[in-house]
Amino acid sequence: MSIEQFFFNSRLAIAAFFGLWVMLWLPIAIPLAIALKWHPPQPPTMQQKLPLVASLYAIAPLILWGFAHFQQQPFSIYGFVWNVHLLSSVLGGFGIAILGLFSLYGVLKTLGWLAWNSNHTPALLAALLPTLGIALWISTTEELVFRGFLQNQLQSDYPLAISAIISSAIFALLHLVWDGKEALPQLAGLWLLGLVLVLARWLDDGSLGLAIGLHAGWVWGIASLDTAQILEYPNRNLGWVTGNGKPLAGLFGVLLLLMTGGILWAIAVP
Repeated sequence: MSIEQFFFNSRLAIAAFFGLWVMLWLPIAIPLAIALKWHPPQPPTMQQKLPLVASLYAIAPLILWGFAHFQQQPFSIYGFVWNVHLLSSVLGGFGIAILGLFSLYGVLKTLGWLAWNSNHTPALLAALLPTLGIALWISTTEELVFRGFLQNQLQSDYPLAISAIISSAIFALLHLVWDGKEALPQLAGLWLLGLVLVLARWLDDGSLGLAIGLHAGWVWGIASLDTAQILEYPNRNLGWVTGNGKPLAGLFGVLLLLMTGGILWAIAVP
């Protein structure tokens, strides 16, 4: 098998991409883990996780560019073209995500299942800008990898719906690497999140803009609130509904995703 044939075989290309990504990251990750005193398979703390994720995600675009080159395709094949359309889609998706989160938390607060600790408002304001940058970076990278490269490769062998189911399952399961057992209650929600983001790319004519905006808005809102520790859940027994700080682990988070998908479909499909 020639190198061209190898890179055009979707399953081999997927395995090669993730294998190469890990291999290139390990020389950086091992000394970094030692310095941060992270001992796998124990999940990293937030202070340990950020530099590890940053180092991993920094090399992903370079590998994706290499794969596009070997497959004789432009980088834009992944759905990322820097233009006005991409920017407007990112902003639109971001706005939809933030409005959805406001609605979710507003309903929970109205029902008395969530409390707002106003003493932590300064911490929230201080967290907004740093978490915005992180959210945009993480979301752009993950959309390039999962809704861009992975979805493209799978669609060469499977219909859109089947490839979306598979790529979203891989996306959800890989969260176990970072979060361990804490990710288990969120797996179904993460899988549904992946499906909504595939839908967003499809409705945006193959562009990742809408998916990046939605993803970034959700990450920014949740991460900012978590960093400030501004939300309190009076009844911890309602975790299956509220998620107790992890929306995708609760019924309301799943409903938010379903509503978002329905709204996107209603707007884009007459």
